[in-house]
Amino acid sequence: MIRTLDVLDLGFMSYNEALELQTYYHKSLINQKRQLDLDHQPVNNTLILVQHPHVFTLGTSGKQEHLKLKQEDLGHIEAHFQKINRGGDITYHGPGQLVAYPILDLDQFFTDVHKYVRYLEEAVIMTIGDFGIKGGRIKDFTGVWVDIESAKPRKICAIGVHLSRWVTLHGLALNVNTDLNYFDYIIPCGIQAEDKSVTSMEKEIGKPVEFEQVKEIFIHHLSSLFGTSTKSIKHGIGISKNS
Repeated sequence: MIRTLDVLDLGFMSYNEALELQTYYHKSLINQKRQLDLDHQPVNNTLILVQHPHVFTLGTSGKQEHLKLKQEDLGHIEAHFQKINRGGDITYHGPGQLVAYPILDLDQFFTDVHKYVRYLEEAVIMTIGDFGIKGGRIKDFTGVWVDIESAKPRKICAIGVHLSRWVTLHGLALNVNTDLNYFDYIIPCGIQAEDKSVTSMEKEIGKPVEFEQVKEIFIHHLSSLFGTSTKSIKHGIGISKNS
């Protein structure tokens, strides 16, 4: 069975607006599953790509005190704060960061949440590898890291997911040309600065990276890992594009 991954590129959009769209596609996919379960027909999987304005998001297992600023002071740095229903602790989203929200029916692939997270990590590892950056994993710390064998590895991609009826929500944030100063306002994903830090593709390479190129390469690797073809769409309107 050939599975299709609809790619919805939102460009630059506020976190709340993108969350509404995520929720729409997530609920739509669950409803499709309920209707088609008896026939075992495939349902539509969607990959949402976006850049957000400055925002700090706190997962269900996170700690409020990992936001170093008072919420009333966030306006001074043009940032917002949001509690959300993904796993994980606090993280940052902002311009120059590739945020990917796969809305997938894992019943079509495998019903294993840990394997799913490993696939997301692998897609990022392969993507940054194409730019000469060696990424890897650290036991007990979700996400993608660089210089993992050093005394102070650096996190380049955060991952936090939520599932309902094996349909995925939320996803990953890859620091491409991200302003890393914003991570100073939080303890990102509970990581203490004295033993680990945060980085970006721009910082690792030493110059800005072509954002659209990163996006296309990431789509390719994610699609290859899940064995899908891709189709670019606008919200509610399909536009064919074979990968």
